[in-house]
Amino acid sequence: MDATQGLWLLTVPVLAVGVAAVARRTGVSAPLALVVAGLLAAAIPGTPDFELDPEFVLFAFLPPLLFAAAWQSSLPNLRDNARPIAYLSVGLVLCTTLVTGYVVYLIVPGLPLAAAFVLGAIIAPPDAVAAVGVAKRLGLPRRVVTVLVGESLFNDATALTAFRIAVAAAAGEGVSLATGGERFLFAAVGGTLVGLAAGPPLHWLRTRLRDPLAENAVAVLAPFAAYLVAEAVHASGVIAVVVSGLYLGHRFTESPAATRVLGLSFWKVLTFILESVVFLLIGLQLPAVVEGLSAWHPLTLAWWALTVFAVVVAVRFAWVFATALVPALVARRRARTGGAVDDTRRLNRRELTVVSWAGMRGVVSLAAAFAIPVTTARGEPFPERHLILFLTFTTVLATLLVQGVTFPALIRRLGIGGEAERHTDAVAEAGAQHAAARAALERLEALVAEEEDLDEQVLRRLRELAEYRQLRAWERLGGGTGPGGTEVPTAAYQRLRREMLAAEREVFVRLRDERRIDDEVLDRVLRELDLEEVALSRD
Repeated sequence: MDATQGLWLLTVPVLAVGVAAVARRTGVSAPLALVVAGLLAAAIPGTPDFELDPEFVLFAFLPPLLFAAAWQSSLPNLRDNARPIAYLSVGLVLCTTLVTGYVVYLIVPGLPLAAAFVLGAIIAPPDAVAAVGVAKRLGLPRRVVTVLVGESLFNDATALTAFRIAVAAAAGEGVSLATGGERFLFAAVGGTLVGLAAGPPLHWLRTRLRDPLAENAVAVLAPFAAYLVAEAVHASGVIAVVVSGLYLGHRFTESPAATRVLGLSFWKVLTFILESVVFLLIGLQLPAVVEGLSAWHPLTLAWWALTVFAVVVAVRFAWVFATALVPALVARRRARTGGAVDDTRRLNRRELTVVSWAGMRGVVSLAAAFAIPVTTARGEPFPERHLILFLTFTTVLATLLVQGVTFPALIRRLGIGGEAERHTDAVAEAGAQHAAARAALERLEALVAEEEDLDEQVLRRLRELAEYRQLRAWERLGGGTGPGGTEVPTAAYQRLRREMLAAEREVFVRLRDERRIDDEVLDRVLRELDLEEVALSRD
């Protein structure tokens, strides 16, 4: 690789991070802004062709992104919502594959049915990165966010497995419905077993290293190890990554504090970079996508693209609302027969509408499209490969443009918010803080009774800190102000302490600039100040 190629490779992540940063500051949809930036960059004369290597994307990008999402997900919440998540991540993906594929088969002359199902499988899985980000920022109810996160964790496995079966059938490898079902079940079960087998030993290793850097290094390597092992036995590497990530994330509380601080910061930075790069790469694929489309009239291509987009959206709406009726019907039947009725709150119509509209497609669809083989088993060109690439790209772009742009406005229009849920969480947090601080004080008094000659100033400071933490969460329920808009003590404490920390930081930096302390000393003392300031903040 020469210097020019290296410069272009550096330009991609730099441009991606820059565009994403601007989008975050201005409130624009980052995925959409990145795709548009990629389209504009691809149109600049002299821009090289950035053709995605699908195997590289599926191995280098997908495992860490899925692992990070699983790591930060709540296993109990996912378990409580297993039914709607399964409906979306398995049932909806298969339904979209079949319905979309059959519609495309009907409207595109000469396209084999198996090739049409390849397209259906490619565009079946939504990429919930953008939807989940907006949902969290606008404060959607936790169950809606959990369902969207759970869908994004598992739908890629379903779609990629269906894609491989459809490609095998279209390439003339003699795949029947029975063998396809067997492959699907083996991939799902095998991936789950690999993930469950990988989780405990990785957790055992991490907890015995007792080194924050080494422990997080194990976590970084974990998704790639789980993916490769599962793929080596022809199981689903995606499911293996998700299952192992859920296990390790659930046990993350057993790690030391330094490991948790370092790990959470690392995964936030990594996912930000990877997500930015992959959405920019989607836009940069335009030259490769439009290649080979001269055989069709532009209006015909536009009609097919619009039809595919409309079908994908309609199928999701129909499926979400139809499956929402199942629990009600089951509850009615159990009530008639005297059985136990599930009283778990179900999503209402407004929440179902939000879930239905959160169907933006992303990089997995495009990577799968480029993974279509060029020739079949008989050495013939794969049926309408360029057309499948084009329809995949237009579907991804249309969902990001139409659904991605209107998604925040839809949420505000429907008036969906988790205000009551957030208040309940705040009250529960205050109670937990109170109980924890009381336990800390009791522990301190027990130590005082056991030990002699403890410094009274140290004990007074520890008691004051425990009392401060005991009151902090309750005062936060008032939003930082008291009657008449007066500042509550904890808010004043945080404001004044931040000013004190800023003054300390200025002194340390000045002493470093004057060469009176070394940079190593500066790093050490700044880390202590930074950790305290982070503890004062509420992210």
